Amino acid sequence: MEVNEMAAEECKVVLEHASLGRLGCSYENQPYVVPIYFAYDSGYLYVFSTFGQKIKWMRANPKVCVQTDQAQNQSEWISVIVNGEYEELPGPQYTAERKHASSLLAKRSYWWLNALGERQMRVGDKSIEPLFFRIQIHSMSGLRATDEKERRG
Repeated sequence: MEVNEMAAEECKVVLEHASLGRLGCSYENQPYVVPIYFAYDSGYLYVFSTFGQKIKWMRANPKVCVQTDQAQNQSEWISVIVNGEYEELPGPQYTAERKHASSLLAKRSYWWLNALGERQMRVGDKSIEPLFFRIQIHSMSGLRATDEKERRG
């Protein structure tokens, strides 16, 4: 197996096609990692959520990272890590950005509607509002592993 760094443009292509990642945030020196669905567009990752631990923590400390990967097998994989800053998109001042986030996420699937409904049923609060946020990307890096046998063959 050979592992190589990926160029920024290669990382962007991975982000454009990915939808599942792991969000890392921290609060009072305690890290927290949680899976998220996202959509990439023009230097931002757009995300849908409802209020919970990750939102509380990111409001307190907006520095975050997101990792996404694609694995063919143990010796062929891609991993991209984004470092950036959390930015909540409340209405009405971010109406256009919320619509943009919603349209980007809707292209993937309507999983986020189910997540909202599930949380409303579990918590029993019909007033839970959808919360959109984005992560402004400050830096990104990626690694690509290739199987040396495949490359020679």
